Amino acid sequence: MKLSKFQGVASLLLAAVLSVPAWANNNASSNSAVPGTVNYVEGQVSVADQPLDKDSVGKTTVEVGQSLNTDAGKVEILLTPGVFLREGDNSSVKMVAAGLTDTELRVDQGHAMVEVDQIYPQNNIRVQEGNATAQILKPGLYDFDLQKHQMRVFDGEAMVQEGDRHIRLKSGHDLAVADKGPEKPEKFDKKAFNGDDLYRWSSLRSDYVAEANVDAGRTVVAGGWGPGYWGPGYWGAGWAGWGGWYWDPWFSAFTFLPAGGIFYSPFGWGFYSPGLVYQAPFYGGHFSHTFNAANVRAWGPGPHYATSTGYAHGVYTGAGAERGAFHSGPAMARSGVGGGGFHSEAGSGFHGGGGGGHGR
Repeated sequence: MKLSKFQGVASLLLAAVLSVPAWANNNASSNSAVPGTVNYVEGQVSVADQPLDKDSVGKTTVEVGQSLNTDAGKVEILLTPGVFLREGDNSSVKMVAAGLTDTELRVDQGHAMVEVDQIYPQNNIRVQEGNATAQILKPGLYDFDLQKHQMRVFDGEAMVQEGDRHIRLKSGHDLAVADKGPEKPEKFDKKAFNGDDLYRWSSLRSDYVAEANVDAGRTVVAGGWGPGYWGPGYWGAGWAGWGGWYWDPWFSAFTFLPAGGIFYSPFGWGFYSPGLVYQAPFYGGHFSHTFNAANVRAWGPGPHYATSTGYAHGVYTGAGAERGAFHSGPAMARSGVGGGGFHSEAGSGFHGGGGGGHGR
């Protein structure tokens, strides 16, 4: 399939899936997963002056015009399928637009990070910081630090607009955002941020939702490819390669479940489609977890990413970490599957086992 044809088909599919109703699940929350859905709460967090706690997960949505605020606390919300926003201590982020094809937030205080594991041309995800607005263009990890008046791209690419100026911000570069406007992007040392509090916490949360992905994928496979995959628990654009959010009661959170292939987060964690979940580094029974950044051994029985030898100081450095996000790794090439989600022939399309934007 040629790229132009792919874009046309993808546009039609996106228009179709936006009209598909979400299905409920006895174990899921009363809310479907939409941009702004709260997926994890730790410490002092509020929306519109209403305090949140663990019972708010999956049941509370940050609506347009509302602000998500933290004191001594952190919070994770869902944006479009495969995209997470995580907010650090003493921070405030306002929801400006909450559509699948029009998603915008504004950092009014503190520090926020956005993990992008899947993005399509039809998505338009923007984050305001000061007088500048960054449009996220590729899968990766994006840092918005209003305390230091900086935007950083750990992995991926963004287009930053301030007035009539447009600045392309690439992987491994940051940009000073001040009242006088953005300066020239500069390189920064990614490893220097391994000890950053929000970075470490984001890596651990990414680990958790990746483990939940394996658990959810196993559940879908065990239940067959009928209602478990297309219906109960599977929210958002959940067919034709788009993937969506799946509520996992064992983790008490939504996880990202691609409809096809394997996606890697910028931290190196894998998100497996149900058909390929058997290739995950751990594949067994349910692990009932309570997120505990201070004591990974409190997570429950069985193997975990974060207890592996490749994990240190809150950052995964093992197999897959060097690939960044949205890659089809060696296992994909061996299996004969040409990439995750939408993909096409080798040498064309977004990604694949032998070609495309991020294939290996």
